[in-house]
Amino acid sequence: MSSQAIPPRIRRRQTTALVLLVICGVINYLDRATLAVANEYIRADLGLSLGQMGLLLSAFSWSYALCQLPVGALVDRIGPRWLLGIGLVVWSLAQAAGGLVSTFGWFVVARIALGIGEAPQFPAAARVVSNWFPARSRGTPTGVFNSASPLGVALAPLCLSPLIAATSWHWAFFVTGALGLVAAVVWVGVYRDPVPDELNAAERAYLEVGDAGTATTKTSFASWRALFRYRTTWGMMLGFSGSVYLNWVFLTWLPGYLRTERHMDLAYAGIAASVPFMCGFAGALVAGWASDRVARRASSPVSGRRNAVVVATLGMVAFTIPAALAESNVVAVACISIVIFLANASSACAWSLATVAAPPSRVASLGALQNFGGFLGGALAPVLTGFIAQTWSFVPALLTGAAIAFMGAMSYLFLVVRPIPD
Repeated sequence: MSSQAIPPRIRRRQTTALVLLVICGVINYLDRATLAVANEYIRADLGLSLGQMGLLLSAFSWSYALCQLPVGALVDRIGPRWLLGIGLVVWSLAQAAGGLVSTFGWFVVARIALGIGEAPQFPAAARVVSNWFPARSRGTPTGVFNSASPLGVALAPLCLSPLIAATSWHWAFFVTGALGLVAAVVWVGVYRDPVPDELNAAERAYLEVGDAGTATTKTSFASWRALFRYRTTWGMMLGFSGSVYLNWVFLTWLPGYLRTERHMDLAYAGIAASVPFMCGFAGALVAGWASDRVARRASSPVSGRRNAVVVATLGMVAFTIPAALAESNVVAVACISIVIFLANASSACAWSLATVAAPPSRVASLGALQNFGGFLGGALAPVLTGFIAQTWSFVPALLTGAAIAFMGAMSYLFLVVRPIPD
């Protein structure tokens, strides 16, 4: 079955869906990273302390995390086409509004709205992969759509730093907001879910869809609530919080860390901040491809994909320690690059784990719950990092992140044991 040829029409739909998801994902992370790239300019313009900037950086994550609770069930119920389309419009308007604010309070409001709008992106992407790819082959496309995250972050300083230097930090928010509105029109106009009645026998066999159309079965809120009864759900939530915490330490603070702690000038820091996230782009792609092969050789799809998450997360821990302690900037950036490579590998494997640990009708729901746990860690990371760095330095802040990621790896290892029954 694993060597079965992909029907030509299915292959075209898969390619179109992945291209659109990557474009939307890059814009998603360009918007998230704009604040980090413009960190110093905004702090100077609005008179913010490191602690206040940490709160501002985390405002997005709190609303994003909380919205994961309903959004997964909504994606499973309504479908990814309209949920992601609406999300694109909301987050793009919120991003553009960020360029208009002049006070700390209104900036927090704009970032909260950005988190609400961006919430459907990854649950919708997981459901798209579940709909268009069979269970045995979901790691690679999951890695592809996850690769948009580090690619967007890598492009942010390269694209937005010159724009900010030539105009002001406000225009970085306006331009990225406009890109999202264009993407919303393209996504809604082009993407379609599979319709079982329109598939031929070969296409249904490839997608493992029966005549009843199991790939597009709608979930109920009762079945969504039932997910909390399983320790697999809790293991994925706690585990993802650890890896996302450490990833968001670097995602939100890397440019500021390189400028403040490592004393790099703006131009060099912009390049140095991009290199780790280009490595993360490669990490997501490699992990998706590798997890498919590991899963096919493992005792079960769940154990294979779970073990890949655990190994990648422990690698993040191992390389964060020398990144924090090394005196050489080159060594530190090299170690951070490996951490970001592994962080995105871990994320890709975690999302592919959701596609095999959940019943087909609840893939987006379980993926969103895992993402909810992850972004509780992501929300805590910039705040705790900012206050630790302000009180002591970035060294204990990075080591704290490593300890939290280690606990996350253990949650995956000991709690995620078997799939959730239908």
